[in-house]
Amino acid sequence: MDKRICMLSGAIALAVSVSSSAGVLPESQVANAWFTQAESQLTEKLARTQTTTAKNVIVFVGDGMGVSTLTASRILQGQLEGESGEEGYLSFEQFPYTALAKTYNVDAQTPDSAGTMTAMMSGVKTDVGVIGVDEDIVRGDCSTVEGNEVITALELAELNGLSTGVISTARITHATPAATYAKSADRNWEDISDIEGDDGKANCDLNNLPEDIASQLVNFEANLERRIPGADVNGIEVIMGGGRRHFLPKDSDFNSADAVSATEGDRTDGRHLINEWGATYSDGVYVMDQAGFDAIDVDSTEHVFGLFNESHMQYEADRENDIAGEPSLSEMTAKAIQVLDNNDKGFFLMVESGRIDHGHHAGSAYNALTDTIEFSTAVQAAIDGTDPAETLIIVTADHGHVFTIAGYPKRGNPILGKVVGVGAEEPSMDAEGFPYTTLGYMNGRGFADLGGETNADVRYGLAVDAGRKDLTAVDTETSGFHQESLVPRSSETHSGEDVAIHAKGPSAHLVQGVVEQNVVFHLINNALALISE
Repeated sequence: MDKRICMLSGAIALAVSVSSSAGVLPESQVANAWFTQAESQLTEKLARTQTTTAKNVIVFVGDGMGVSTLTASRILQGQLEGESGEEGYLSFEQFPYTALAKTYNVDAQTPDSAGTMTAMMSGVKTDVGVIGVDEDIVRGDCSTVEGNEVITALELAELNGLSTGVISTARITHATPAATYAKSADRNWEDISDIEGDDGKANCDLNNLPEDIASQLVNFEANLERRIPGADVNGIEVIMGGGRRHFLPKDSDFNSADAVSATEGDRTDGRHLINEWGATYSDGVYVMDQAGFDAIDVDSTEHVFGLFNESHMQYEADRENDIAGEPSLSEMTAKAIQVLDNNDKGFFLMVESGRIDHGHHAGSAYNALTDTIEFSTAVQAAIDGTDPAETLIIVTADHGHVFTIAGYPKRGNPILGKVVGVGAEEPSMDAEGFPYTTLGYMNGRGFADLGGETNADVRYGLAVDAGRKDLTAVDTETSGFHQESLVPRSSETHSGEDVAIHAKGPSAHLVQGVVEQNVVFHLINNALALISE
């Protein structure tokens, strides 16, 4: 017999012998909670069944939610509940299938949200800063859009008769939500004034500028039917987010009740897009505050347009300070599902937590992590509101941030606190004799001690203050503490790291390995069979 076969047979026999001999492992090892927990997880994996066809797909995007953000958020969540934190899970981290996605754009090692979300929604990677177009685009060049547009998963869902929805805590015209419905040579062209004021635009007919993103959203149905001969769709059923300023004329007479600017609207073309939407969808309901949101009749309402803020919606930690009141991400998610599931054919819903990203850009771990925890709550709302046998839920991020978890803190040490080592009671010191925090940023605006402030954006009104600081007398666990950064910048940057994809439901078993980010589109298509053979 071949020597290699003998060796293999012997190894198999030994493995069988060990696994079937209860006495080989010490009783203390077999009874150990860590051991039994892992054994139980493996048993669950072996018992899984796999289905491929879904009725509904929900894609959750935590903007800027890199792996370090997941880790720190799960720890903070546990600590807020009185636990040590490390052993816990965010709702979606208990999904049965996980993969890593490579986030680079065609022209960039470290990506932006426009290019990454276009990849996830279309199956095609593209350049930084462009929306709904392939890599043959030239950013800011109007002449390069035509012929390079892509069709998105949301558009395909509409064409297949499914109901559709887009939710974001950012402006609804911001890069991530816009990539579900718009085609633009520049992500910043949110309304006509943005295009007019862009000195970098090229080859644009100044008498016939391209349609801005807000206008494309309101004209979504007409635009899709124009591009696809014979198409007959009924438009996006649920739209909720911030960004009213891009839908209103630049005239204070049209200010909303909670306007924070003297003139809320930005549009220089005189168009009132909210009224235009209302004229198109006479069966629709427009809401701009918590009271209006709460009054939506989910059984009879066919179209919902919610714009809850002039610009981005509030950070979750700051939401109670909103003038008119605004719903949480989890509330919007639950209500959207209740409206969308009135369609017997099914639905496609994209939910973005946009302010995770903004918290990081401002150097506020507190805001980024608390928004991630609310994002997890929103995912749980989707789990509770759908049938797992017919709904594929995908949870991922567009990119990460230069956000670190470092030092050697003991287990249970406050994740927002200073590092206290194993067996120690007092904070560890650096080489210069200063305490330091577990969380930090590679670059950004740097340190700020704003006490109980819950709006991370206040940091932009203060000077950049990078480098090490003496934190001895600073309470780093307050909501207004902004972590130190190494490299001074006006805003902290994205990272180029891979991001996680978590999935459960039909076709979720295909989420495995290390994949290109544009695979997300193909997972959606596989589950819903959006593209006819």
